[in-house]
Amino acid sequence: MRIVPVPLEDRFVRLEPFEDGLKDEVRAALNCDPEAWAAMVGSAQGAHFDGWWDSALTAMRSGTRIAYAVRRRLDGAVVGTTSLYEINPAYRRCEIGSTFYRPEARGGAINPACKRLLLGHAFDAGAVRVEIITDAVNARSRAAILKLGARAEGVLRKHKITWTGRARDTAMFAVIDEDWPEVRDGLDRRLAALA
Repeated sequence: MRIVPVPLEDRFVRLEPFEDGLKDEVRAALNCDPEAWAAMVGSAQGAHFDGWWDSALTAMRSGTRIAYAVRRRLDGAVVGTTSLYEINPAYRRCEIGSTFYRPEARGGAINPACKRLLLGHAFDAGAVRVEIITDAVNARSRAAILKLGARAEGVLRKHKITWTGRARDTAMFAVIDEDWPEVRDGLDRRLAALA
């Protein structure tokens, strides 16, 4: 498995791997919704942005993460971020996460379009397992992940410590290579209905 940092796009979004020229657009896109950031493992809002950005670039250089700016094709605006991370070629697995969308970009085509592109990129590169995890208390996120077609695999208790110091239980979901054709077809139908 070799997942390379290339732009990915469809009719709804263009995912652009982080590079210095995107920094200001990403900063502006993420500097909102403090309530949402309070529930996340890390924060990229306000004063937290520079450290978060530098950490993402360091992980990209090490090959363990591909962080993307999410550009809405409709108007060209950067409306969030998402990543392939915890990339482990030896185990042919990775995670999709570190995802944040501006409030006005939630609930439509943006998230399923991003997930379709990321899953396709990972499986085309030889992945056999792609995990999607979320805070166990985030019912909205859990429902969205199930709607994508990922399977629930359980809850990891006190799995992560958030930037606010809270011990977070993590709900674990995954799509494996045998699931991918059905998940892909479901996402394609869902996105076709949104066109």
